[in-house]
Amino acid sequence: MPMEIKCPKCGRRVRWEKNEWRPFCSERCKMADLGAWVTGGYRIPGEPDDESAAGADTPDDEND
Repeated sequence: MPMEIKCPKCGRRVRWEKNEWRPFCSERCKMADLGAWVTGGYRIPGEPDDESAAGADTPDDEND
């Protein structure tokens, strides 16, 4: 019997083997999930890093 899984985005049952979008059921669900990551829809709660809060991605010599 072929292995089936639930699509993590919509919950639809889909075959694992020969599924080019696995673990998703379709390209649509795959892209919707990617969009949620890009826009910050998935977040891990916690305090911000000291470096990111202080703007550490700007070199010191440019601030002078």
